[in-house]
Parts: sequence; structure tokens; C-alpha cells
Amino acid sequence: MPFNIPIALTWLRIAMIPLIVGLYYLPDAWTASGWRDCAAAIAFIVAAATDWLDGWLARRWNQTSAFGAFLDPVADKLMVCAALLILLDLGRVDSLIALVIIGREIAISALREWMAKIGASSSVAVHWLGKFKTAAQMIAIPCLLYWQPLEGVSTRVVGSVLIVIAAILTVWSMCYYLKKAWPEIRARA
Repeated sequence: MPFNIPIALTWLRIAMIPLIVGLYYLPDAWTASGWRDCAAAIAFIVAAATDWLDGWLARRWNQTSAFGAFLDPVADKLMVCAALLILLDLGRVDSLIALVIIGREIAISALREWMAKIGASSSVAVHWLGKFKTAAQMIAIPCLLYWQPLEGVSTRVVGSVLIVIAAILTVWSMCYYLKKAWPEIRARA
């Protein structure tokens, strides 16, 4: 297993998941002040920034690896799923939206694994739809974690609108990937 700064950043993102979740197990006194939500939103933003940074550094420094290509999306999915479960528990996201996003992540991960096994991974390569979906999620989630007005802007409204957009893009991108993979699925069924 290679170890370099981009992979270390990916591991850092994974390590931050228990930190974000753990904040919601702090005593209620931390909740009333809004400190917990602010800390969780900041931690999520830092973790999300490492997602961009590790990819950029890996390409810039020519440190891409098969292990990094595997670990990076796993870290993203774990982080998003953990945050969605927190938001679901807090009543800040609808269960249908959480189910759509988490279900799609599982389904597309399984599809990509299967397509790689049969040598057709290029047909489910990352598409701009998936990138927009990820961007909408990565902005919506910290807004929903923060849940307080910020400079006169309602993060509740911004987060709620963006998470619905992310869910729509989630379904759209899943349909796109399934359509691209359909010839291989049909041929091997």
C-alpha cells in the first residue's frame, strides 16, 4: 500500500468522521449555544476540502495510485453517509432524500466494482453529473449541520434546497450510469 500526502489526506477525512459524529454525543449544554453545530459544519468543510486537495495534489505531484483511487471515493461515501444519518436523526433531512442518496452510493459502487471485474469500467467512469451531485451535497450538508443564519442567509433554506437538488442529481446520475452500463448488464445477465 503506497503512502503519500494525498493518501494521508484521504485517511484524515476518514478519521474526521468519528469526530463529526462524536460532536452530536456531547452534553446538551453544547447544543444550546450552537457551538456543536458550528464545529460539525467546520469539521465537515475541512474534510470536504481534503477531498479536493488530495486529488489535486495526487495529480500535480504524479502520486496517483490504484489504492488512492479506491480509497478516495470510499472516504467520500462514508463521510456523506455519516453526515446524512446525523441530519436524519436531527430531523434536518427527509428520510427519502437520505435513502435515495445512500442507496445510490451503494448501487453505483457495486456497479463500478462489477464493471471493473468484467473489464468495462470505462463505461461507468465519473461523469459531470456525479461531480455536480457531489458539489451540491458538499455545500448542502454543512449548511444543514450549521442550521443557523449566517450573515443574514438562512443556511436551513440553502441546505434544504441544495440537498433536494443533490437528490435529483443523484437519481439522474444513477440513471445515466445504469444506461451506460446496460449493454454489458444485458449481455451478461
